[in-house]
Amino acid sequence: MGIRTGAQYIEGLQARSPEIWLGGRRITDVVHEPVFRQPMLEIARLYDLQHDPLYQHRITHVCEETQERVSNAFIVPRSAEDVQARRSLFEVYAEATYGLMGRTPDFLNVVVTGMASNAWFLNAYHPDWATNIQNYFRYIRDQDLFLTHAIINPQNDRSKTSHEQQDPYTHLGAVEERPDGLLVRGAKMLATLAPITDEVIIYSFPGFQPGDERYALAFALPLDTPGLRIICREPAQDGTRSLFDHPLASRFEEMDALLVFHDVLVPWDRVFLYNNVEAANLLYPKTGIAQQPAHQSGVRGLTKLSFAVDVACRLADAIGVDGYLHVQNQLGELVQSVETIRALLRQSEQEAEQLPSGEWMPAYAPLETIRGLLPVFYPRAIEVIQIIGAGGLLMSPTEADFNQPELQEDMERYYVGREGVSATERVRLFKLAWDLCGEAFGQRALQYERYYTGDPIRKRAIFYANYKKQTHFTRVDQVFAEADHIMKSSQQTETLQ
Repeated sequence: MGIRTGAQYIEGLQARSPEIWLGGRRITDVVHEPVFRQPMLEIARLYDLQHDPLYQHRITHVCEETQERVSNAFIVPRSAEDVQARRSLFEVYAEATYGLMGRTPDFLNVVVTGMASNAWFLNAYHPDWATNIQNYFRYIRDQDLFLTHAIINPQNDRSKTSHEQQDPYTHLGAVEERPDGLLVRGAKMLATLAPITDEVIIYSFPGFQPGDERYALAFALPLDTPGLRIICREPAQDGTRSLFDHPLASRFEEMDALLVFHDVLVPWDRVFLYNNVEAANLLYPKTGIAQQPAHQSGVRGLTKLSFAVDVACRLADAIGVDGYLHVQNQLGELVQSVETIRALLRQSEQEAEQLPSGEWMPAYAPLETIRGLLPVFYPRAIEVIQIIGAGGLLMSPTEADFNQPELQEDMERYYVGREGVSATERVRLFKLAWDLCGEAFGQRALQYERYYTGDPIRKRAIFYANYKKQTHFTRVDQVFAEADHIMKSSQQTETLQ
């Protein structure tokens, strides 16, 4: 089929009926459910960009295997130019959503591409796993599908591993091998945008222990597979808020969900890994499914941070406080944080590494540095917006107030900004800022960035451990060696004298 249109994406949602629960209600018509409607249309708009002459050449390419046009998310980079072509897709999608939708279709399609292009790893454990992931890659590429994933265990007793939980199927695990597939039971989270995606792919972070074999799983399924239940979190908006009052929450709310598997049958041709702790722990480092999508998340994170900084600067300008030294210092700090991430992204691309397989991958250290800095930089940008906006963030009237003739004079007199900034402009700006820094939508976006790739402390510790292995701190030994040489030379000179 090749690249889909937005209408075809929505038709695909209408054609299926997953078990979705929201606020105690079973959702039977996801396409017309107000909470999901506008986010769905935003995703549809991304699909339509694939057919827009202004963007098509930047975000799609003609597949050599099928001769059909497909998304650049399915490029297996064989050159530095391929890395740049994929970045173009990331940029277009991130800019279209201001970086506020972290699970656009490009993200997990890159993950599957990484798994499939490194199927040699799975082949070493089970040839069928390699064949299955390669076939699945071709399927989602040719159908242009939109995936969610669930890779985290529910927060129950984190002091215990999966097999030590009171209920052995609290965490998703294998129950029984059957002739037609693998029966699985338990739960996984955090399936972002699950109600408006086509399929889910399951895999896990490293960290499996002996005894966790049944939980070492990787597979993919359509979201309307019998027995699969989607339980949504409380929404940040109800789908009826105006764009004037909530310009971000009304458009970019990413629903998150817990996926519960009630004895779900996974066909054998959809199983990519099973009952192997070693393989599950090596899946990330051996297939690049952390490093390749880190490029996408870095581009998206840069866009999101840049947008927050733009809001902070416009806010300060609108009320005339950016002339104060301490405000300039705060805003300068934010701008430098943006430029830091931008420079690291460029460095990761310029120092892209070619693997023995011929695949090119953006450099590890700069991308991991971005992952370590964004959970610091983005919360700081939100904090500065809160500080600059101060009490004004709590005092904005509504669109209905502006439409009330009796209030018009008060609106125009008491809600204006500095000279040249109208009341409407100032209030809309403050509402935009509050959506980002105060509302449930903005707080979810903040929490999302803090834990986007897992525990930031643990991630930084892993980064240090890898750094230690690679460097061995040889400069310290060099200093000692040079000092010893100088002392020895000095002693020899004294002896000669």
